[in-house]
Amino acid sequence: MKRRVVVTGLGAVTPIGNDVETFWNNLIAGKSGIGHITQFDTSESKVTIAGEVKDFDYTQYIDKKEGRRMDRVDQFAVTVAKQAVADAKLDLKTIEPTRCGVCVGTGIGGIHTFLEQSHIYFDKGPSRISPFFIPMDIPNMPAGQIAIALGFKGPNTAVVTACATGTNCIGDALRTIQYGDADVMIAGGTEAAISPIAIAGFANMKALSTNNDQPEKASCPFDKKRDGFVMGEGAGVLLLEELEHAKKRGAHIYAELVGYGLNCDAYHVTAPDPSGDMTVACILDAIKDAGMVPEDINYINAHGTSTHRNDLNESLALKRIYGEKAKNVPMSSIKSMTGHLLGAAGGVEAVATVLTIVNGIMPPTINYQDVDAEEGMDLDYVPNTARKAEVKVAMSNNFGFGGHNASIIFKKYAE
Repeated sequence: MKRRVVVTGLGAVTPIGNDVETFWNNLIAGKSGIGHITQFDTSESKVTIAGEVKDFDYTQYIDKKEGRRMDRVDQFAVTVAKQAVADAKLDLKTIEPTRCGVCVGTGIGGIHTFLEQSHIYFDKGPSRISPFFIPMDIPNMPAGQIAIALGFKGPNTAVVTACATGTNCIGDALRTIQYGDADVMIAGGTEAAISPIAIAGFANMKALSTNNDQPEKASCPFDKKRDGFVMGEGAGVLLLEELEHAKKRGAHIYAELVGYGLNCDAYHVTAPDPSGDMTVACILDAIKDAGMVPEDINYINAHGTSTHRNDLNESLALKRIYGEKAKNVPMSSIKSMTGHLLGAAGGVEAVATVLTIVNGIMPPTINYQDVDAEEGMDLDYVPNTARKAEVKVAMSNNFGFGGHNASIIFKKYAE
């Protein structure tokens, strides 16, 4: 019999709030966190908008000296991990550290550090490169820094599957607890890639929206006028616990994590397979793993990137699974407000999915105005306004470059 896994803590730093409460309140209010980029000069950039984290002060959670030896991506990760531990009221002095682990990934890693050190190398030579360059740059370091900060000595991994990273991390952490290798896991994703080189790279592959004149309206998942995603940054994690471990210490339980599906299109480096076969298979695998049927799902937190191909494929996949009943399954994309957080998307969206169950409120897809009926995109995307509804079971989907697909399912906790 599988060990049951529950969510007892949440942490989030996002373009619409640097803590879980602020994030959620702005989410259900339909507030956009997208604006003109302030982190670098965009005068030569095709794209000048992004979902930036505002007024972030890592010293609230991290020693100033230690923080200077971290990339922004690591600072986000340690911050949300500490938020989740505090939220879960987990006493670090009484836990068994070898039974506590971390699975937190990033799609790109410490790109700010990489760019800064590259300039130093070419301007001043190799002798001036920081000895902290490599540990600040490598993508496993957010997970490593979390473990150091919390003293977690159990399983520690960092999945890198592009935009599916956060969801894969949560799913893999679920398995780690189910298999008996840990009792507590911090799981999710972190990303801080709003930099000249990353923006240029995504822009030149025509993946980003160029609606620079209307930043708050640029991310419009499922809308006919969608023209690419808006890059975001931040981090989101869940504190997962084995049920009996959580009950023994009297933990507050938000929801139960019950299903996980993952696979790969094996089709193209950036484009999803237009057949949608593996997207459908991934969703169905998660549902099967949860011991459910498709009709049990009350709400879907969509990948919903605001790119033409993704939003079409995701909608058509739901139609293949549900047939005519697809219109009865509410599905929304919070990327309309946060932008696309790449490797952190799955972590932040998992936090939103859990809170949807807890609060009985579905976040909206804002900026949804023009129905793309010609391509059959006529589902219930919870347009523009949050919706109150009882949600007993919810799914979160993420699909990444390289064909990576991942789906996780949460349900309302009941003994």
